[in-house]
Amino acid sequence: MKLDRVMEILDAKVYTDVAFDEIEINAACGADLMSDALAFGENKGLLLTGLNNPQCIRTAEMMDIHCVMLVRGKEPDEALVNLANEKSIVVMKTDYSMYSACGRLFEAGLPGGDV
Repeated sequence: MKLDRVMEILDAKVYTDVAFDEIEINAACGADLMSDALAFGENKGLLLTGLNNPQCIRTAEMMDIHCVMLVRGKEPDEALVNLANEKSIVVMKTDYSMYSACGRLFEAGLPGGDV
């Protein structure tokens, strides 16, 4: 699924300057604890989280994640956006809860890490 389709499904807003129109997302994981996110393995493509600090970007970098989607309407601060731009990781936010955002993506055909 293309990242712009993810953005459409979740009515998301983009905060970074990273080009994303050709980014393909193969799977997603949702976690607020970055240790749980790391347990899903690498190259999932999309991390949905309520964690709103640079640690989510550092975790995404380690996992080869292309996009961090902040849930529950959380607005990223300037430090998070700057780090994401530096690491070429797209940051978006959605007003949906973690549960609803994951459900909408799964319903649209995007698998989770355990599928």
